[in-house]
Amino acid sequence: MPHFPPMPSWDALHPLIIHFPIALLLLCPLFVLISAILRPAMSRPYMVASLIVLFLGTGSLFIAASTGEEAAELAERGGAMSAVLETHEHLASEAKIAFSILSAILMGIFLLPRFLKPQRARLSSTVLPIVFLLVYGAGIALLVKTAHAGGRLVHEFGVHAMMPAASEQSIDSRPNQISTKRADLE
Repeated sequence: MPHFPPMPSWDALHPLIIHFPIALLLLCPLFVLISAILRPAMSRPYMVASLIVLFLGTGSLFIAASTGEEAAELAERGGAMSAVLETHEHLASEAKIAFSILSAILMGIFLLPRFLKPQRARLSSTVLPIVFLLVYGAGIALLVKTAHAGGRLVHEFGVHAMMPAASEQSIDSRPNQISTKRADLE
């Protein structure tokens, strides 16, 4: 039977989860840009993709923030590290709010053409997404600042997740399984 590493606790999941929202939220503008460039009839699938990626990124940002809050409870505080940790927590809270608002705005841009006359469709399918991308740039700047503060915690101050040790029972059972398999081969 295969031996898997122990499942990390919620507070130890932060370094594993945090990369998903960063990647997804940085990918979203690509789909918005493609949808703005194409004709309105062809842009819809790209706008749907951008919404899905933005919603997944925003949702995973909330999960990452939750794991980060739990991890912060275990972090030793003091000196400059405390200031960076507080900055990281504050920026993460702002990022959750900012990307929630950006998600609502993009949903509005997506739904707006249903309520406009056809001659206004180009405005909503090209101009509004471009304006959205300009505003989204502020969200990306906030995300980068948040990630930088988190990176400082890891690389400058040595903060890391506490992973559970493997149980003694699973370590003791391994040699027996290996020797049993060797006996079966002979």
